[in-house]
Amino acid sequence: MSGSDSTTGPGDFVRIAGAALPLYLTMITASAASLVDTAVLGHHATDSLAAFAVTMAVFGPVIAVVSGVLRGLMPFVAEHADDPDALLPVVRNGMWVALTVGSTGAAAVAAVPLIGRLGGVPHSTLEPLGSFPYILAASVLATAVGASAGSVLVGLGHNRLVMRAGLCGTAAAVVLSFGLVRGIGPLPSLGLPGAGLAMLAAALIGACVGQTALRRSTVLAGHRLRLGRPDPREMARCARVGLPLAGTVLIKFAVLGALSFAAARIDTTSAAMHSVCVSLVNVMFTAAVAVGQAGVPMIAIHAANHDAAAIRRVVRNAVAVALCAVAILATVLVALRGPVVSIFTDDPRLRSGVADRLPVVLVVVVADAVQAVCGFALIGLKRTMPSLWSFACCYGLLVVAAVPLADAGGLGALWTALACANLALVVAQAGFFLRLSATPPALPATGRT
Repeated sequence: MSGSDSTTGPGDFVRIAGAALPLYLTMITASAASLVDTAVLGHHATDSLAAFAVTMAVFGPVIAVVSGVLRGLMPFVAEHADDPDALLPVVRNGMWVALTVGSTGAAAVAAVPLIGRLGGVPHSTLEPLGSFPYILAASVLATAVGASAGSVLVGLGHNRLVMRAGLCGTAAAVVLSFGLVRGIGPLPSLGLPGAGLAMLAAALIGACVGQTALRRSTVLAGHRLRLGRPDPREMARCARVGLPLAGTVLIKFAVLGALSFAAARIDTTSAAMHSVCVSLVNVMFTAAVAVGQAGVPMIAIHAANHDAAAIRRVVRNAVAVALCAVAILATVLVALRGPVVSIFTDDPRLRSGVADRLPVVLVVVVADAVQAVCGFALIGLKRTMPSLWSFACCYGLLVVAAVPLADAGGLGALWTALACANLALVVAQAGFFLRLSATPPALPATGRT
């Protein structure tokens, strides 16, 4: 593979850091945009905010699952980064995978009113939903199309194009949220449907910018990217990498939700402290996700060349980059813990409680960062089932112990258990990676015709 030369040598650390930064900025700005939606709706009407929260309880995991499935495209794309003819079938079948999982996810989001009724959500909370779930269902499908393009761009190393697509969508979301929810100038106040239209517009803009970049600014420029007929066998090969990632995401969402429930059982203050600590972890952990994604193309190329030493070198550098990023963010958090925590609450008792738990929060995020990088390395090897089993075992034990630990030892015991689960994941993910990286690649290359 001619692309392998660009991923070897002592510059791996700098290359991974440079590739990860655009992805991190994209994810952080997207998270900030979602906070804007919540804030705007909260000032508009409480019942709208409650209905929004119910829908997002389904929409959030669905988007995470869709994105997880489509990340499975990255190693297949990286293998053919210099061969447009071999790459085209991968991109086309990846789009079919996106439409399949996107349609399934859209159906789940459209069923939010039914899910809410079956789950015992009061009618007063579901009544304001109106067309909102159906608008978000269309947003899921548009997000899937955009995620397909994003995964291909990451696999080809065009992370700045991913950032451009993400920032365009985020900017549209922020502007339209203010304009459509509250009504500014000639725009009517649409309330909750307005928030949905803003999210749909953001997804459509991001997908269009990403797909356009794929066609004009990559090795595929000048080639026809028509959808064509699906190839079930090739789709299955991509899905065999992506579906276990989706399962991993679902497990993590479910268990973290159970931890929030366990914290809420203690008292209101503990529930609030837990929520703030989770938000702080997410900001730092996102950096590790960006680093892990940045390393996948390099690992996939080395795997295709059966170069175990190069694979392990890339992962060592990726872990180092992730730890440096977490260290920088943690230093800022510790130094500015007062102002940072004040963003979430003005309650002095709550601020003090969060500050006291920063040491265990940092252990949680460091362990989570290392296991995430190892998990993304397994994506590069196309061996994602070990990650699914690791999460099922480690987080399965955590969810069983969560409520008894919280009842007996409070929030401190709950977060200590989370730290232990993440450390166990480090051992499991790193162990699987060391064993499987000795015999790359995991699956036959796809896309050859």
